[in-house]
Amino acid sequence: MAHSVVAIANQKGGVGKTTTAINLGAALAMQGHRVILIDLDPQGNASTGLGINVEQREKTVYDLLAGQDSLADCSMETDIANLSIVPATSDLSSADVELSQVKDRTRLLRRKLDQAEADSIVLIDCPPALGLLTVNAMVAADAVLVPLQAEFYALEGLSQLLSTVKHVRQSGNPNLRVNGVLLTMSDYRNNLSQQVEADARATLGDLVFETVIPRNVRVSEAPSFAQPVLLYDPASKGSAAYRQFAVEFAARLKLVKEEA
Repeated sequence: MAHSVVAIANQKGGVGKTTTAINLGAALAMQGHRVILIDLDPQGNASTGLGINVEQREKTVYDLLAGQDSLADCSMETDIANLSIVPATSDLSSADVELSQVKDRTRLLRRKLDQAEADSIVLIDCPPALGLLTVNAMVAADAVLVPLQAEFYALEGLSQLLSTVKHVRQSGNPNLRVNGVLLTMSDYRNNLSQQVEADARATLGDLVFETVIPRNVRVSEAPSFAQPVLLYDPASKGSAAYRQFAVEFAARLKLVKEEA
């Protein structure tokens, strides 16, 4: 089977996007999938969260987009077997401006990701904005995964993201699909979390994954130890949820590829 590319996107920050990128990547890799994580966020948090120090990042996503470097040139192995990353640094923050005059500027990432090996899953951690970098991710992707925090106003920003998906589908990638919406940071002791989940399922139906990621101290602590929670505390509720989600995600991704 050809490789699969999924953009993990939400223009709202603080919704668990990067946490989902690194822990989903880790869980898929541990389940035997070959995973490449593209850190497309200038903050480089996914790179840090997988233990890649700034001084180790000799080749980055910026080199991948702006130069002649290949996907293999820019990929680095992580401490998890089957999981590699193309890291980011703050150099990427100027990419929207610097690449704006480049020919076919929305297809820069797509051309490079065509080099991904068959059967691999490419996850793209998008920045919390709907600029050129996120559009590049969507043009390159088969599907978009949307982490959605279980909080007030959570659904309001979703319409803007879905309209961007629709625009990309019309202008650059007719096969783009929404892989699904993942509810994150949910606290079942909190009536608001339950209400947001009910509203999301009523509004979006089957787009919402069955798995819900709970608010979990271990998930919050893991980045400060430069590890996914699956390494930091494999027995935690957060780790269990991401393992369960990885199975559901992979099954749905297979369906998306078959329908495309």
